[in-house]
Amino acid sequence: MALEREIKLPFSSASEARTAVLATGATPRGKRRLQQDSLLDTADGFLRGRGCALRLRVEPGQAFVTFKGPVEPSTAKLREELETGVQDAAILMGILNELGFAVWFRYEKYREEFAGTDVVIAVDDTPIGTFVEIEGSLEGISTTAKALGFTEADYVLHSYRRLFLDYCASRQQPATDMLFNG
Repeated sequence: MALEREIKLPFSSASEARTAVLATGATPRGKRRLQQDSLLDTADGFLRGRGCALRLRVEPGQAFVTFKGPVEPSTAKLREELETGVQDAAILMGILNELGFAVWFRYEKYREEFAGTDVVIAVDDTPIGTFVEIEGSLEGISTTAKALGFTEADYVLHSYRRLFLDYCASRQQPATDMLFNG
């Protein structure tokens, strides 16, 4: 079983976040790119009812399907994660639709990744703000967060879906999909 352990930290801009991440000594791992994510479930919400998620991620030149299990108690967001590359996202979406899965939420972000000590650091520029996501060991997460000027009290453990719902509620606007042009 593969475990994902991560936190998010809010920043005022992608350039501020990128500068702060580079100041920790992290090194770039590829170019900034648009990620288009779709969350899928059955009509009766089988996965959501279990606290699980099925995601199809499409970005330039590649796609991934990911299953995420329920969140486990921890100082960081901790859950089972199973992920694999997909050769043709449209065909996989067709297969999933035939199996009774449909998209119930879509979200986008521009992501740039960096390699840190025992962590992968992502600068995520989203329609609701900029976040630095740190994924790796608890020690690596803690050390990197401190280097960025944050403490455990600052950790954001919510999904982008939850953050989007909170954002929309605070502005009294409907929450549909978290898209740059939507």
